[in-house]
Amino acid sequence: MAENAHDDRALRRAVIAELRDLIGFDAYAWVLTDPATSVGAAPLAEVPWLAELPRHIRLKYLTPVNRWTGLDRPAALLNDVTGGEPAQSLLWRELLAGHGVGDVASAVFRDRFGCWAFLELMRDAARGTFTPGDLAFLTDLADPLTFALRRLQAATFAASSVTELPHEGPVVLLLSPELEVRAQTQETQDYLARLVPPATGRAPIPASAYNVAAQLLAVEAGVDANLPTARVHLVDGVWLTLRAARLDGPGRQHERDIAVTIEPTPPAQRIDLFARAFGLSPRESELLNHLAAGADTRELAGRLFLSEHTVQDHLKSIFAKTSTRSRRTLLSRALGT
Repeated sequence: MAENAHDDRALRRAVIAELRDLIGFDAYAWVLTDPATSVGAAPLAEVPWLAELPRHIRLKYLTPVNRWTGLDRPAALLNDVTGGEPAQSLLWRELLAGHGVGDVASAVFRDRFGCWAFLELMRDAARGTFTPGDLAFLTDLADPLTFALRRLQAATFAASSVTELPHEGPVVLLLSPELEVRAQTQETQDYLARLVPPATGRAPIPASAYNVAAQLLAVEAGVDANLPTARVHLVDGVWLTLRAARLDGPGRQHERDIAVTIEPTPPAQRIDLFARAFGLSPRESELLNHLAAGADTRELAGRLFLSEHTVQDHLKSIFAKTSTRSRRTLLSRALGT
């Protein structure tokens, strides 16, 4: 079922359905991340405590135990890592324990091009803890799912047309230090509804904004040093960048509200994503950046200290990896023009 998925949400839903039968769990959260910052941007989740989602995300980012950015292996189990003392996890201690969660299986989907997603499967205490067999199964899935997720992100750059953004005005969401929504611009809800489609008749949940804001809290707490920013695919060829920052004002820093901005991803950052998603080498990525700046073959050779023949070889490799046949098509897809 999963191998026939046409986009990342379909893939994740198909895999979750299979995992539910093969492993068994009672709640889950599967979050696509920016490959460079590892910050979540496109979550898919099913948790009974949906009303506490901002708190869940905040605690997840502030918890070092089994944090996806710190895992030195594809998957880990909370009870194994803590020696049967899950209270070592801030997330479990402050939230999950109160909802009867007995164990958490965490997985990260990461390759040499970046971190593409993380997954958490939560099992109620009445069901028992995850087994070594469950862990081995998740570990075996990590590489093929990482490849599939990366390739599906690459496919978003191959759209036949680029959809216009719904608004041209500023898109800002104002959150409290506890990640409660204070205010938002009129355009914000339209973007959020596309980023994380809500159930019929419900207002969109700003989960993408919660993630970048939670990363800001993690940076301030010294838990993680990655920037509180994430790039996420909206629709067709459109990519957006979310950033979180504290507002200036009186009082202590941790007491000030957090502003999350949403804006079109600029060209240089689109090219970085494009290169990572298609698995370009560092030299090929460098060449693509110069090509986007308008350099021809002779200029590329001079800037990269290569022969023109070698430049052409690199271009052929890029064309093959991206399924393009010309510089014009390549740049059109990379830049979204």
